Amino acid sequence: MKIRLIVLAAAALVAGPVLASQDLANKKGCMGCHAVDKKLVGPSYKDVAAKYAKDKDAVTKLATKIKAGGSGVWGPIPMPANNVTPEEAKALATWVMATK
Repeated sequence: MKIRLIVLAAAALVAGPVLASQDLANKKGCMGCHAVDKKLVGPSYKDVAAKYAKDKDAVTKLATKIKAGGSGVWGPIPMPANNVTPEEAKALATWVMATK
């Protein structure tokens, strides 16, 4: 019984932030330019996760780009800076890297 509770608690911790981050992406307007599995204005989140999969600093780099904006990595259209806190940017970057 205790093991089952531990497993359920761990699953809730893993599932909770991922769902919360997708909700955050919707609330912050990220999904207007990005989709999980297809290119819109910007790359799909799956493509971003694949590109940065071997980069141990990916979450930090992506959080910085989410907050400050960026250009040149995915083509000529720049990503504008976003009105997110550093914590929100990190949550979004962590969620993006978890997309498969």
